[in-house]
Amino acid sequence: MSEVVMPRLSDSMEEGTILTWLKQVGDEVAVGDELVEIETDKANMAYEADVAGTLTEILAQEGETLPIGSPIARIGEGDGGGDSGEGPAAEAAGPVSDSGLSLPGESSESSPPAAGSDQTDAEGSGAPAGSADGGGSEGDERVKASPLARRLAKEKGLDISSLEGSGPGGRIVKHDVEEAGSGAAVTPAGDAVGGTSPEEALATGRGGGSPTAAGPAGQAPSSGTAKGEVQIGEPNKLQQTIARRMAESKATAPHFYLTIEIDMGKAVAGRAAIKSTSKDGDAVPSFNDMVVKACAIALREFPKANGAYRDGKFESYSQVNVGVAVAAEEALVVPTVFDADRKGLRQIAADVRAVAAKVREGSVTPPELSGGTFTVSNLGMYGIEEFSAVINMGQAAILAVGAIREAPAVRDGQVVPARLMKATLSCDHRILYGAEGAEFLARVKQLLEEPVSLAL
Repeated sequence: MSEVVMPRLSDSMEEGTILTWLKQVGDEVAVGDELVEIETDKANMAYEADVAGTLTEILAQEGETLPIGSPIARIGEGDGGGDSGEGPAAEAAGPVSDSGLSLPGESSESSPPAAGSDQTDAEGSGAPAGSADGGGSEGDERVKASPLARRLAKEKGLDISSLEGSGPGGRIVKHDVEEAGSGAAVTPAGDAVGGTSPEEALATGRGGGSPTAAGPAGQAPSSGTAKGEVQIGEPNKLQQTIARRMAESKATAPHFYLTIEIDMGKAVAGRAAIKSTSKDGDAVPSFNDMVVKACAIALREFPKANGAYRDGKFESYSQVNVGVAVAAEEALVVPTVFDADRKGLRQIAADVRAVAAKVREGSVTPPELSGGTFTVSNLGMYGIEEFSAVINMGQAAILAVGAIREAPAVRDGQVVPARLMKATLSCDHRILYGAEGAEFLARVKQLLEEPVSLAL
C-alpha cells in the first residue's frame, strides 16, 4: 500500500488545494496516469501516479487545502495483490512511500495547466469526483485532453469524448470546450475573473471565489456608502503569491531606475527584411524578440546582471534564461526562454510563441515559470512609452520596454525622422550599482541600434 502525499512543487509552495480527482476509488491506476489536479502557488497542475495499483481511498476531498506532506490518497496493489478486500483501517497500517505523485513531463499530452488559464478555484463537493469529464468511463479517460479542458467540459455538462481537439496531436484544450459550449456555458460557483502579474509570470486561472455584494441582489447596500455597493473578491493562491512577492520585492530590494532612448530605425528595417524573406510557417522575430536577444548577449557580458542578492549573499547563474512577460486573464505571467544567449532570433521567436501558447492552453510548467534569471516586460503594444517595473524576486534587474514611436531626432546637425524607443532598467542596488547598470543598458542599446550583431 502506497500513500500519496501533497508534494512540494516549488520553493515557495507551502500548501496545495485539491481541485479535481481524475480517478475514482476502485479505479486501476497505472504509472503515468493523471491522478489528481492540484492548485499550487504557481500553477494548477495535473499529477501523474508514480506507482501502479488500485485507488483504494481518497483522503482529501475537492476544495480541501492541505500542507505539504499531508496524505491525500492511498493506492493499493492491483488485482491479485491481496489488498482489494482490506478496509481503510488495514490500509493505514501499510508502508508509506515518500510521495505518491510525480511531476508530469513537459510533452503536450502531459503538461499541467497553469497561470493564465480560465480555471477557477474548486468548491468542496463533499465527495470525490470521478473522471474529469464527469462521466467516469474508461473511454473518456483515454481521450487526449488537458485537465483544464476536462474540468470545463464537466462544468458545462459536455461529453469530452464528443469534442474535436485543436491542440498538439489532436489534444482537446480549453478553446475547444468553450467553442462547443458557446451559448450554453454554465458559470461555475466561485468563478470570478482571471489572475496574475508580471513576475511570476504563467500560473493558475481565474480569481478565487465570486465577489459577494454588500447587500441582497438587486438592492442597495443598507449602509449606503458614497462608493455605492461594495463587492469583495478573494484572490486565488497565485494572486496571493504575486501580491506577497511584489510587496516583498519593493520592501526588501532597494530599486533604482535607469532610462535610455534607443534608435530602432535599423531594427525596424532589419525585421522588415527578415519578414520579406521568410517562408510560410517561419517564425518572424518581433521587436520584443530582438530585445530578448540583446539582453541575453549583454547578460553574458555582465554576469552581475544575471544574478541575484539572496540571504546576504551574491548568486550568479551559469545559464542566461530570459523571462518574457505574457498577458493572461487579469494576470501577467513570466515564462522563460532558456539559454537565450545561445539561440538565434528565429529560435527565440519560436520559443516565445510556443510558451505563450502553453499559457493560453494552461499547460505551462513550474520550471518554465521559475527558471528565469532576468525579465523583459514590454507594454509598447498598448501605446505605453515609458514605465518602471518591479523586480522579480530572485533576479537582479528587469527591463521595461515602451512603444516604438516616430519622432524627430538630430543627426549630424540635421533634424531627421527617427524610430525611438525608451527602455527602463529597474536594478536591485544590493547587487547592481549605478555604473554597472548603466553599462549593461548601454550595451543593450548598442546591440539594438546595430541589430546585425544580434545574429552573431
